[in-house]
Amino acid sequence: MRLLFILILFLSANMFSQNDILAKEYFKKGEYEKALHEYKRLHAKSSSNINYINQLVSVYQELEQYQEAEAFLLKLMSRINYPALTVELGYNYQLKNDLEKANSNYQKAIESIDIRPTNVFSVARSFQNHSLLKEAVISYEKAMALKPDFNFNLQLAQIYGEQGDIEKMFESYVNFADSSPRTVSSVKRSINDFISENSDNENNIIFRRILLKKIQQEPNLLWNELLSWLFIQQKDFKKAFIQEKAIFNRNPESLNRIEELALISANENKNDIAKEIFTYIVEKAQDPEIVLEAHHQLLQLEIKESTKGNYDEIHNKYLELLEIYGINIQTLNLQISYGHFLAFFMNETSKATAFLEKTLKLPLITLEKAEVKLELGDILVLQEQFNKALIYYTQIQRNLKNSTISQEARYKVAKASYYKGDFKWAESQLKILKASTSQLIANDALDLKLLISDNKYEDSLQTALKLYSKADLLSFQNRNDEAITLLDKILNNHKTEPIMAQALYKQAQLFEMKKEFQKAAANYENIIANYRDGILIDDAYFNLAEIYEKQLNQPEKAKDLYEKIIFNHADSIYFVDARKRYRALRGDSIN
Repeated sequence: MRLLFILILFLSANMFSQNDILAKEYFKKGEYEKALHEYKRLHAKSSSNINYINQLVSVYQELEQYQEAEAFLLKLMSRINYPALTVELGYNYQLKNDLEKANSNYQKAIESIDIRPTNVFSVARSFQNHSLLKEAVISYEKAMALKPDFNFNLQLAQIYGEQGDIEKMFESYVNFADSSPRTVSSVKRSINDFISENSDNENNIIFRRILLKKIQQEPNLLWNELLSWLFIQQKDFKKAFIQEKAIFNRNPESLNRIEELALISANENKNDIAKEIFTYIVEKAQDPEIVLEAHHQLLQLEIKESTKGNYDEIHNKYLELLEIYGINIQTLNLQISYGHFLAFFMNETSKATAFLEKTLKLPLITLEKAEVKLELGDILVLQEQFNKALIYYTQIQRNLKNSTISQEARYKVAKASYYKGDFKWAESQLKILKASTSQLIANDALDLKLLISDNKYEDSLQTALKLYSKADLLSFQNRNDEAITLLDKILNNHKTEPIMAQALYKQAQLFEMKKEFQKAAANYENIIANYRDGILIDDAYFNLAEIYEKQLNQPEKAKDLYEKIIFNHADSIYFVDARKRYRALRGDSIN
């Protein structure tokens, strides 16, 4: 008997759910008469269900049966004390253009918050559902004044944003972050939609003014943190550093935030401020590992700006650090970096290999050994000893299956095979990597696979593809002038082949590395003019736009190119950045 009762309850609940779905479907399709019938049935079975009540009122209003909606609401209000229904009744009067009664009911709903502050939850939500934003703001502010424990700053910020009151919106977001520290990241994401990289943007100025005022009124590290974040968005890393130092001086437990700022500055090629920050870390850090890493990063910045004339000086700095900190597990990253510098910059490959082979004799874990072997493999590729390099890469794959470094090793196997002209084997490895858990590796693998598959059948000897892979290898070997010359050979002798666009693009990238921006721009313009249906068109637009904006000081030309990505290449990986740069160049007040 009990089992039968449970079965009946289950079938009833299932039928009830199906009726609910059916009613929603009718409403969505605009079949309001049918929806009305279903919602009446649902309400009859569950008369206190607020969702059915609201939907039933909405259906009446869609059918312009305002009298029926009014009668229904008044009957409910006679037996249920639920102030949100007063908002619904007011809105029904508003639809009838009876604004006096509408406003009277809205006022009653707001006054109910004085009697019971918790009424704000349903009342304000009802106001928002009907886009009655002014009334919603009054409700939230009243409730917060009556009960300071209530925090509706997030809701208020969203409403102020919809109303276009940027200053109040920022104030509310900042107050919300202050009261709920765990929400700082989400608040930053919300604010980011309203600011730009341009420090003169009106919204940026408003946000900065609010934070500076708060810093003056009460010391709170949150204000410094948000101000630092704003300066980072504006790429004003020097001002961000001032704020980060203020935070560290008051809370000197960790340099993590300052380390992060240094790395961001370096990645943005703001080398002077990056050096200043890393030098500060060297001076302030108590942990030898942090000091060592800062020294290491300073060396990387020096290498980035170096010429052959000061390689010996950099070499001596490596030796000095290794002398101070020793050849041990703690200096592993520095040792790998030193081996790379010896091979790729000083052309001392034998010395680099011997040094890293000694590193392998340290008591390293499997992952650490893999990192050393990856560099040894790269040095062997540099020497064009491809088969020996494949041994190291294969060992990594075997010892650390399915790891990111294993997938990186597989990609390097494919790249080495491609360099030596074994395109078939390279392609087989790249097919596997398309499903890599690392998006970066997967993307690189797909790009290389497309390059091979699009060009391997053009002629039986694969002459152009072999020339291109040789140029790619020369680039890997830091022999950029030779790579550019070899790419010229493709451009002059293989003009009818599809690899032309790829050769132009690769050469443009090499010109950029050599800071020959006019030549790079000419190549990108060639791709745009002659290969606009190819897969590199959005790359060409974006890179050319960046050259015009950042190197050649021609913002109008840059803006036109960003605009082409926005309107013609919405699926491009550059779409978001292009839209952001376009709006910044156009001077939009809201990003």
